[in-house]
Amino acid sequence: MGAKMIAGHELLPGKTVKDHIHVKGTELHVPHVLLCGNQPGPTVLVTAGIHNAEYVGIQAAIELSNELDTDRLCGNVIIVPLANRSGFENRTMSRVFEDGKNLNRVFPGDPQGSESELLAYMLFEVFIKNADAYIDLHCGDGYETLVPYCYYVGDTPAEETAKRMVECVNVKYVVRSRCRTGGAYNLASVNGIPSVLIERGQLSLFSREEIEADKADVRNILRCLGVLEGESVSYPKQELYEYNDDAPCTGCWYPERKAGDRFVKGEKLGEIRDYFGRSLFTEFAPADGVLLYQTASLNIIEKGPMVSYGVPRNDT
Repeated sequence: MGAKMIAGHELLPGKTVKDHIHVKGTELHVPHVLLCGNQPGPTVLVTAGIHNAEYVGIQAAIELSNELDTDRLCGNVIIVPLANRSGFENRTMSRVFEDGKNLNRVFPGDPQGSESELLAYMLFEVFIKNADAYIDLHCGDGYETLVPYCYYVGDTPAEETAKRMVECVNVKYVVRSRCRTGGAYNLASVNGIPSVLIERGQLSLFSREEIEADKADVRNILRCLGVLEGESVSYPKQELYEYNDDAPCTGCWYPERKAGDRFVKGEKLGEIRDYFGRSLFTEFAPADGVLLYQTASLNIIEKGPMVSYGVPRNDT
């Protein structure tokens, strides 16, 4: 049996590849790095920049691609440090520049679709489905504040391994997601590839502390999977179900709480007012929980993100 192929490159022991892959039918080119260990082992994919203004993960992936040593790897680490390159270069926040779609809502993509769908199709066919495990790095968008947390998908063939992976992430909260469509890591999970999504960072900022924390989490997961030598560390965390409330109208948004705050049912979480200061809508907490992320900008857009909160999972 020949060596495994990814993006047109053989995964040969000790090999390092830094290249761009063309997305067929578009002008898009996606940077990627292949780090092939000298010893056999699993192939782990790390992606960042699916949402292109989420800079902590992008910088962490770039640094990992230069720091991981193939002599110390058992298996392969494939890094896509900037999945939505055109969005990054045109500062479109979560959107692919060419068609205005949110890349992480169109997986598995469409080989006959628009640019974002063609990009998602390529990412899945070339990278995701050829991985044995998958780590997707995200953070709060340019208008969002966020407390660090992570996701895995429940009731999937890969759930047990994914749970071991999320135990390696140094955050307080984990969401057991029920979403099985649209997102890259969701798609991987339902296809039997153990996957986690790490959220760390906010407001298009990127601090050294956050970058190092992302890198530490990735290395810890690689140790858990046997790709790096050493024992992995497990971090206790509270498991949550996530709920997202979008804005019912456009206007000025005045949040009452901060990301990471706990609240009780009935507490006011924020208010939308018109341009004369009159109340248009008030958001009250429907249950006890913790605020995971929220819009932090004054402007808020109808049907756009407003608050996302976690409610403790009590069915374990």
